Amino acid sequence: MPSSWACLAAYAAWYLTRVKSYSAITSTEAKQLWTIHRHDTNCHGKKWRQVKKGKQTIGFECECGYKHVQQKPIMVHTPATLNRPEVTTFDKLHTSHKSA
Repeated sequence: MPSSWACLAAYAAWYLTRVKSYSAITSTEAKQLWTIHRHDTNCHGKKWRQVKKGKQTIGFECECGYKHVQQKPIMVHTPATLNRPEVTTFDKLHTSHKSA
């Protein structure tokens, strides 16, 4: 029984960290990504087409066969907040403006 629970926990962890959903991008972003693809891989493709899911553009496909689909993880960590550094007496003495 413990091995079954361990397998279930391992599968749940894998599922939550690996599963991704599609992220919509604009057609301008798709064209920029295609241009980057052409530059980085020395691709000589002249045409590209948008990959859509419903009415949203989620990527592009180059005529060379390369396909890029924008994905994002289902579980994303919240960004770390930046702490404002403490203002020292030295900073207060050497600034010409008043800090808010």
